Amino acid sequence: QVHLVESGGGLVQPGGSLRLSCAASGGIFTLADMGWYRQAPAKQRDLVASIKSDGNTNYADSVKGRFTISRDNGANTLYLQMDNLKPDDTAVYYCNLRAKLWDHEYDDWGQGTQVTVSS
Repeated sequence: QVHLVESGGGLVQPGGSLRLSCAASGGIFTLADMGWYRQAPAKQRDLVASIKSDGNTNYADSVKGRFTISRDNGANTLYLQMDNLKPDDTAVYYCNLRAKLWDHEYDDWGQGTQVTVSS
């Protein structure tokens, strides 16, 4: 498996910003499709944003225009810039890596980082 280490979560006021980071181990990061998911209590884990190995991005409707996903392949790091945060954004945010290389399929998750948006 690939180890994913997340950072950047915390408590912010509505309208504020946070930047999440996810550092990946190994040399497969550049070949992988990456995503940010979030899960609130008693709710399922949903995709927030994704970025493929070629750089193509996709966003959930609820975060379009507010969140930006990006990657730094040289640093094996995934980012999620979150602006204009709302209370409904409160959740545990997870980093996900997916790739298929010859005889192995990767589907790995970070530990999660708490984001709380409250006044």
